[in-house]
Amino acid sequence: MAVKLDMSKAYDRVEWKFLDAMMDKMGCCTIWRNWIWSCLSSVTCSFNINGVPKEFVIPERGIRQGDPLSPYLFLLCSEGFSNLLKQAEEDKRISGIKISRTGPSMTHLFFADDSLKPGNSFKF
Repeated sequence: MAVKLDMSKAYDRVEWKFLDAMMDKMGCCTIWRNWIWSCLSSVTCSFNINGVPKEFVIPERGIRQGDPLSPYLFLLCSEGFSNLLKQAEEDKRISGIKISRTGPSMTHLFFADDSLKPGNSFKF
Protein backbone atom coordinates (compact mmCIF):
# COMPACT_ATOMS: atom_id res chain seq x y z
CA MET A 1 0.00 0.00 0.00
CA ALA A 2 1.18 3.53 -0.73
CA VAL A 3 -0.33 6.74 0.62
CA LYS A 4 -0.11 10.04 -1.25
CA LEU A 5 -0.85 13.02 0.95
CA ASP A 6 -2.01 16.24 -0.72
CA MET A 7 -0.12 19.01 1.03
CA SER A 8 -1.84 21.83 -0.90
CA LYS A 9 -4.13 22.67 2.04
CA ALA A 10 -1.54 21.92 4.71
CA TYR A 11 -0.73 25.60 5.35
CA ASP A 12 -4.27 26.00 6.70
CA ARG A 13 -3.90 23.00 9.00
CA VAL A 14 -0.59 23.76 10.74
CA GLU A 15 -1.06 23.59 14.50
CA TRP A 16 0.75 26.52 16.10
CA LYS A 17 1.63 24.54 19.22
CA PHE A 18 3.27 21.86 17.06
CA LEU A 19 5.27 24.53 15.22
CA ASP A 20 6.36 26.06 18.53
CA ALA A 21 7.33 22.62 19.86
CA MET A 22 9.36 21.98 16.70
CA MET A 23 11.19 25.29 17.05
CA ASP A 24 11.91 24.47 20.70
CA LYS A 25 13.15 20.96 19.82
CA MET A 26 15.40 22.39 17.09
CA GLY A 27 16.96 24.84 19.53
CA CYS A 28 15.38 28.13 18.47
CA CYS A 29 15.78 30.76 21.18
CA THR A 30 12.79 31.99 23.16
CA ILE A 31 12.95 35.48 21.64
CA TRP A 32 12.71 34.05 18.10
CA ARG A 33 9.85 31.73 19.12
CA ASN A 34 7.98 34.65 20.70
CA TRP A 35 8.39 36.72 17.52
CA ILE A 36 7.00 33.89 15.40
CA TRP A 37 4.15 33.34 17.88
CA SER A 38 3.31 37.07 17.66
CA CYS A 39 3.24 36.90 13.86
CA LEU A 40 0.94 33.88 13.91
CA SER A 41 -1.42 35.00 16.65
CA SER A 42 -1.86 38.62 15.53
CA VAL A 43 -3.94 37.62 12.49
CA THR A 44 -7.63 38.49 12.34
CA CYS A 45 -10.09 37.81 9.53
CA SER A 46 -13.50 39.21 8.72
CA PHE A 47 -16.15 38.19 6.23
CA ASN A 48 -17.84 40.44 3.71
CA ILE A 49 -21.55 39.71 3.55
CA ASN A 50 -23.30 41.70 0.83
CA GLY A 51 -20.31 44.02 0.74
CA VAL A 52 -20.39 44.74 4.47
CA PRO A 53 -17.58 43.47 6.74
CA LYS A 54 -19.03 41.33 9.50
CA GLU A 55 -17.47 40.08 12.75
CA PHE A 56 -13.80 39.36 13.14
CA VAL A 57 -12.55 35.81 13.49
CA ILE A 58 -9.29 35.00 15.25
CA PRO A 59 -7.73 31.84 13.75
CA GLU A 60 -6.07 29.30 16.03
CA ARG A 61 -4.02 27.47 13.42
CA GLY A 62 -2.66 27.86 9.91
CA ILE A 63 0.13 29.83 8.28
CA ARG A 64 -0.58 32.75 5.96
CA GLN A 65 0.25 31.83 2.38
CA GLY A 66 2.26 34.50 0.65
CA ASP A 67 4.03 35.57 3.83
CA PRO A 68 7.83 35.40 3.27
CA LEU A 69 8.29 33.35 6.47
CA SER A 70 5.57 30.80 5.70
CA PRO A 71 7.64 28.39 3.56
CA TYR A 72 10.33 28.22 6.24
CA LEU A 73 7.82 27.64 9.03
CA PHE A 74 6.15 24.96 6.92
CA LEU A 75 9.53 23.26 6.42
CA LEU A 76 9.90 23.05 10.20
CA CYS A 77 6.55 21.25 10.39
CA SER A 78 7.54 18.94 7.52
CA GLU A 79 10.76 18.10 9.36
CA GLY A 80 8.69 17.13 12.38
CA PHE A 81 6.42 14.96 10.24
CA SER A 82 9.46 13.32 8.66
CA ASN A 83 10.90 12.52 12.08
CA LEU A 84 7.59 11.02 13.19
CA LEU A 85 7.65 8.73 10.13
CA LYS A 86 11.25 7.72 10.87
CA GLN A 87 10.29 6.93 14.47
CA ALA A 88 7.34 4.84 13.28
CA GLU A 89 9.70 2.85 11.05
CA GLU A 90 12.14 2.31 13.94
CA ASP A 91 9.23 1.10 16.09
CA LYS A 92 8.19 -1.30 13.27
CA ARG A 93 4.78 0.37 12.92
CA ILE A 94 5.48 1.06 9.23
CA SER A 95 7.99 -0.31 6.76
CA GLY A 96 9.48 1.23 3.66
CA ILE A 97 10.37 -0.07 0.23
CA LYS A 98 13.71 -0.78 -1.39
CA ILE A 99 14.45 0.36 -4.92
CA SER A 100 17.17 -2.30 -5.18
CA ARG A 101 18.08 -5.39 -3.15
CA THR A 102 21.09 -3.71 -1.56
CA GLY A 103 19.67 -0.19 -1.34
CA PRO A 104 18.36 1.54 1.75
CA SER A 105 14.71 1.26 2.78
CA MET A 106 12.65 4.35 1.93
CA THR A 107 9.63 5.27 4.05
CA HIS A 108 8.70 8.62 2.55
CA LEU A 109 9.52 11.24 -0.08
CA PHE A 110 8.72 14.92 0.16
CA PHE A 111 8.20 17.15 -2.85
CA ALA A 112 7.49 20.88 -3.10
CA ASP A 113 3.82 20.48 -2.18
CA ASP A 114 3.29 16.73 -1.83
CA SER A 115 4.58 13.69 -0.04
CA LEU A 116 4.51 9.99 -0.85
CA LYS A 117 4.62 7.38 1.90
CA PRO A 118 4.95 3.77 0.73
CA GLY A 119 3.24 1.28 3.01
CA ASN A 120 3.74 -2.33 4.01
CA SER A 121 2.59 -4.15 0.87
CA PHE A 122 5.52 -3.25 -1.40
CA LYS A 123 7.82 -6.27 -1.65
CA PHE A 124 10.75 -6.46 -4.06
